[in-house]
Amino acid sequence: MTVMDSAALHRELAGRLAAGGSLRTEPWRKAVEAVPRHEFLRGGFFVRSAPDAWRPVLADADGWLERCYADESLVTQIAGTIVPGDVRGEILREPTSSSTLPSLVVRMMEDLQVEEGDRVLEIGTGTGYSTGLLCHRLGDDLVTSVEVDAEVSRRAGTALGACGYFPELVVGDGLAGHKDGAPYDRLIATCGVRQLPYTWIEQTKPGGVILATVCGWMHASELARLTVGDDGEARGRLLGGQVSFMPARPQMPPPLGMLPDLESGQERVARFGPEVLDAWDARFVAQLAAPHAQRLSLTLADKTQHVLIDVEAGAWAALVLDGEHRTVRQGGPVQLWDQIEEHLLRWQADGSPALTRFEILVTPEGQHFTWPKS
Repeated sequence: MTVMDSAALHRELAGRLAAGGSLRTEPWRKAVEAVPRHEFLRGGFFVRSAPDAWRPVLADADGWLERCYADESLVTQIAGTIVPGDVRGEILREPTSSSTLPSLVVRMMEDLQVEEGDRVLEIGTGTGYSTGLLCHRLGDDLVTSVEVDAEVSRRAGTALGACGYFPELVVGDGLAGHKDGAPYDRLIATCGVRQLPYTWIEQTKPGGVILATVCGWMHASELARLTVGDDGEARGRLLGGQVSFMPARPQMPPPLGMLPDLESGQERVARFGPEVLDAWDARFVAQLAAPHAQRLSLTLADKTQHVLIDVEAGAWAALVLDGEHRTVRQGGPVQLWDQIEEHLLRWQADGSPALTRFEILVTPEGQHFTWPKS
């Protein structure tokens, strides 16, 4: 396609983002109109070709440029090292890096509430597209971006340089932040975290804002915005929208290993069945009660068993829904489903408040969620 075609697609994307409400202010609109997303996807991307399979789309393929300006996330790395140019045909592995859908990128930029002169620390450089937006809005010297994968960071730096942006790019564990550049006015994370690291609070000025997605191994997550106080604690709210990011690599779930004997343990009638985990808000609440649990489904004796496994605790729960009859069988040192049911019952007794009413507090001792009574 021609340069004019590329520019037209770029303008159309900015218009769609504004019309959809994710792009809300003029400074960010100017940034979106100035930073070409396709420059950060020159290495191609993967598209899903089957439920568990991905195929590469390279920059010389028909439709590549149009897809770059679609409002969708585009997978750029599989299994920690594999990029589109490495694959012929299909690959059946898990994605590990992507270019986030533009509407979410710009929504987060707006939600970050930056002001002129703010110094920003970005956790997760990825392709570098969001880094480029920050550079255009604030200036290179006010932007630092940390990426755990050296090769991903190198490719992002090349794309940023091609667009005329030269922020400080750091290769390292984003959960540790970047203390050499602290303190920051704003911190934004483009990966999910189970626990907001206290190092982020330490590296953000009092009055500064942290924007990050709080996630878990049951795959319920939400965007949280916190303000750092003079007391060294950060407080905030969940913003809603069912925002989801790939988890930070150090917080990925451990391998399940050998599955437990699901015929052992103790069985009882369940107050809640597995269907409760299909409701986003309820699953988030359940995840708070059992933060180390992973979920899978198995078919045994012609019955589907919905299994939760906490590898660290050595505990498990298996739920079966048979018509209106719900049962749970549990094993290990803690009763996983008991914990979850207790949490869900308390949440329901308080009126099942929406996640946007949840408050989050991060202290040196850890992360705490509360919700109001309706």
